[in-house]
Amino acid sequence: MDIMAHSPAETSAGHRELFDSLVRLHADELKRLAYIYVHDRAECEDIVQEVFISCYKNLGNFRHESEYKTWLIRITINKCKDHHRKWSIRNLVYKPVISLFKAGSSAEEKLIGRHHSMEMIGRISALPAKYKEVLILYYYQDMGVAEIGEVLDMNVSTVKTRLQRGRESLKRSLERSEENGSV
Repeated sequence: MDIMAHSPAETSAGHRELFDSLVRLHADELKRLAYIYVHDRAECEDIVQEVFISCYKNLGNFRHESEYKTWLIRITINKCKDHHRKWSIRNLVYKPVISLFKAGSSAEEKLIGRHHSMEMIGRISALPAKYKEVLILYYYQDMGVAEIGEVLDMNVSTVKTRLQRGRESLKRSLERSEENGSV
């Protein structure tokens, strides 16, 4: 839809229709992404609300240099970073609230799967931001290296390096916890 070619009433209706569609298509995924960053259900919902407010205000300025999904993920990551800077989340206790992953069919398998998933999220969250971002986008958002580069505005070789170093840091963290018997 070429929004600029329509009357103000048509443009407003077109914006609203596009906005509603973006919310329906991406809200849940953006909440999961924000949760991985902030570990608080209420905060992630607030962040996603801020993302969509920003989206609505800037929809007419969208340059179509990327997909809407990529644009929304970039806004979400920036809002999460802002949240970390504002509230110094590192000083708060990690409180997993929601289950983000599907596990086996039995209650026991689900409990074990949830424990391992939350353990992994906790370990990824403890990594430096430059590694955490690429690991989250690669493994939890199923993005390719090129798409991650686009979202984070970095070249592909940097993404690959950070993925490798992030994996190595995560592996060392898991090995240390196994040695201590805490996995």
